[in-house]
Amino acid sequence: MADTEPSPAPIGKARVRAARPAKSETRETLSFFLKLAIVVFVFRSFIFAPFSIPSQSMLPRLYVGDYLFVSKWNYGYSRWSLPWGVPLIPGRILGRDPARGDVVVFRGPPGEDHDVIKRVIGLPGDTVQMRGGQVFLNDKAIPKVRMPDFTIPLSPNYPGGTECPAEFEDADASGTPICRYHQFQETLPNGKTYAVLDRGEMPSADDTAVYKVPAGNVFVMGDNRDDSGDSRFDPPQGMGFVPMERIEGKAVVSFFSTDGSASWLLPWTWFSAARWSRIGAGF
Repeated sequence: MADTEPSPAPIGKARVRAARPAKSETRETLSFFLKLAIVVFVFRSFIFAPFSIPSQSMLPRLYVGDYLFVSKWNYGYSRWSLPWGVPLIPGRILGRDPARGDVVVFRGPPGEDHDVIKRVIGLPGDTVQMRGGQVFLNDKAIPKVRMPDFTIPLSPNYPGGTECPAEFEDADASGTPICRYHQFQETLPNGKTYAVLDRGEMPSADDTAVYKVPAGNVFVMGDNRDDSGDSRFDPPQGMGFVPMERIEGKAVVSFFSTDGSASWLLPWTWFSAARWSRIGAGF
């Protein structure tokens, strides 16, 4: 039998795909961070944003070193809803007025462009006046009832002499240095109650003219009545009336608080400095 050469193997029907070039790791990383930045931007602008308390103007409710979440949808949106006030939203959209007693974060007046937190006292059309340290809303006195003194431990976030004047320094039963203020409860016509502090007679803050709140604005005050630059004072001493479009959101819940004694280089101090009892407190 004649020798025969082996026949060539049949060509398979499957197509061999050309290998795709591997994606650049740098490109993928940049793409991931871009997407993350967009998600954070949208979440912070339209849903929730964090806010830290830099001053004592909202004592006793808010301490220096408190961190809280602000909901962004309650009163509508404006350019100040966006980080850094990016002018992408004209005017105010989906606008709703806050309620008396709401604690709101807003952008300070032009020239003082920073975030501020205060309590809404007067709405458009209301009249507000201080007489002898008592709020009169639409010519009716807001009930002001004495409560036990408010005390706060002295700490790096609340040092004696600067945050706590010498005449208010004291010590608790264990000898711990504290600051002590007279405390009162106010009740607004809608039933909202909250505590305020009174340091004594402060003529410029305790007795004022009658303020008529213009349309599209609110009248705000700090709960620490004698240490708050608010709507009782014109800029730069205070805020004047606050336009609705500068309101960024409503304070919702505290998520962290520190007395300022922690060191970033010493992680265990993060726990000892935390004021755990203040975490989770609502408004």
